[in-house]
Amino acid sequence: MPDPGLSLRRLDTSAPDFEQRYTELFRQISEQNSAIDTRVAEILERVQREGDPAVLDYTRRLDRVSCGSIAELEISQQELQAALAAIPAEQRDALQAAAQRIRSYHQRQLQQMGGSWEYHDADGTLLGQKLTPLDRVGIYVPGGKAAYPSSVLMNAIPAHVAGVGEIVMVVPTPEGERNPLVLAAAAVAGVDRAFALGGAQAVGALAFGTATIPKVDKITGPGNAYVAAAKRRVFGVCGIDMIAGPSEILVIADGSTPADWVAMDLFSQAEHDELAQSILLCPDPGYIEQVEQAMQRLLPGMSRRAIIEASLRGRGALIRVRDLEQACALADRIAPEHLELATRDARVWADRLRHAGAIFLGAYTSESLGDYCAGPNHVLPTSGTARFSSALGVYDFVKRTSLIEVSRRGADSLGRIASVLGEGERLQAHANAAQMRLQRGDEQAR
Repeated sequence: MPDPGLSLRRLDTSAPDFEQRYTELFRQISEQNSAIDTRVAEILERVQREGDPAVLDYTRRLDRVSCGSIAELEISQQELQAALAAIPAEQRDALQAAAQRIRSYHQRQLQQMGGSWEYHDADGTLLGQKLTPLDRVGIYVPGGKAAYPSSVLMNAIPAHVAGVGEIVMVVPTPEGERNPLVLAAAAVAGVDRAFALGGAQAVGALAFGTATIPKVDKITGPGNAYVAAAKRRVFGVCGIDMIAGPSEILVIADGSTPADWVAMDLFSQAEHDELAQSILLCPDPGYIEQVEQAMQRLLPGMSRRAIIEASLRGRGALIRVRDLEQACALADRIAPEHLELATRDARVWADRLRHAGAIFLGAYTSESLGDYCAGPNHVLPTSGTARFSSALGVYDFVKRTSLIEVSRRGADSLGRIASVLGEGERLQAHANAAQMRLQRGDEQAR
């Protein structure tokens, strides 16, 4: 019997009211409501002012963990290694296999990115770029509705491959419960220091530094609305990767993939939280019906059924399109976090797409493989930001510094250009600094 509780929104691109219904479906969720932002501002101000005592107080109140010092919240290397040794062998092997694939992918990414470089132009001036890893980064690992050892691997491993000097992990542990698989993942990924801390107070501690928690140069990793608001506010004090919104999956299907597979792929993101979004685009109304029937049939067996149902009811949709060309055009308009091409000739259709955090090609490529062990990073742009941003990677953990060494001949030719532009901008010192180095000043430089 179909589950009467699951109500899926149906859209049709040929319907007169499609644009109106599309706008309603993709209306941005405000993660930065005024109440959250005000509360986060208060937390950050107090953490910056008081340091450890404020962090301890918020940890006691929000995570219900009481202790006398931050040192009690630090997770030692011995505890990380003990967790790795204690978990079942099957889990340990899976973590290590996933870590190796993620590491290999990001090592290739580093090679393709290239390192420092320089060259001399015609007048002997040296120009170049110096690539330098960040000194210290903080990785935020969510720990509220579920545990995410995969997020430890996806944040720490590219930082390690990039050559970051120190990796500091924070993870919330409500009621003081430390997830052994998360700790084991930290051991596998090479985390240097770890703290049982979460929320805006953890972000503030990493950004500002306290007597115990070191100040970092960049914070990466997703979190809830409070974490997102905190990252937004500390940007500038330190770097951040992105502001992550609820998880998303968009599946383009032509009917060639078993309907049960597609239904479960849509569930895979819906089960993250009630605000996650799962969308199917398909030109075949009969297949859309099959997928909906599969979802109705499979839903009762899901352990996170209530979350999946709330997500699908609130933000999910089955959309009939004219053809796969229109599906690709609509997908580019949506710019989803995860985009599955459950079609024949998936590579052909992938070439038509421009905007997605990650593209999964073909019937056998479930999004969940990308979440855990395929290799590419699962920290991806959400809420349409794939139009202008990219997956987390090695390049997020290095910085580029320009190198300029001007020759005597170059000082003459470049100086004449710079002095004209400096005078044009009415910046006399700029112009004068360039003019002083023209060839008539050679004798003074000898």
